[in-house]
Amino acid sequence: MPTLERVPALVATGFLAIPVAEALVALPSDVLTKIEGAPIDADLADTAAFSEAYGYPLAGGANCIVVAGKRGDEVRYAACVVLASTKLDVNRVVKQLLDVRKASFAPMDEAVELTGMEYGGITPIGLPSSWPLYIDARVLDAPEVVIGAGRRAAKLFLPGAALTALPNVTVVEGLATEPVSPTAG
Repeated sequence: MPTLERVPALVATGFLAIPVAEALVALPSDVLTKIEGAPIDADLADTAAFSEAYGYPLAGGANCIVVAGKRGDEVRYAACVVLASTKLDVNRVVKQLLDVRKASFAPMDEAVELTGMEYGGITPIGLPSSWPLYIDARVLDAPEVVIGAGRRAAKLFLPGAALTALPNVTVVEGLATEPVSPTAG
């Protein structure tokens, strides 16, 4: 099993995406001291693979999902943070939050270009300043979550509640739903 060499976030800036490193230094110091980073094997960046390989509980993972919604000719982007054990409610909740007729996951190439981050490593820290950031309320209850670091080869670790220090945050009850578990047959 590979090991995680966690270091304070400011020490980790060398292996983070540039927008992430820049956003970290802008955070209040009491928040910044609670964030750690670690390099990882980029092939293990996806939540389930990371959890299995590094022995980190899947319930401690949080995913940052870039969504796009259309209203007429206007495209509205947002980022949503949900626990890895839940499913983002794009069709009902996100659509309503963005006030759009249709919302969906942003295409990979658009998400990468607009964030300056690698797909599979997109994180709420360092997103475009004009985007709303919606966080499922359950994320705030997590004593620690692991999120992307802007690159597939790194992760960030922080208390879920620390995400409220980011710009444009709205905490949303019911942003995510529990996944439907298969029933025995």
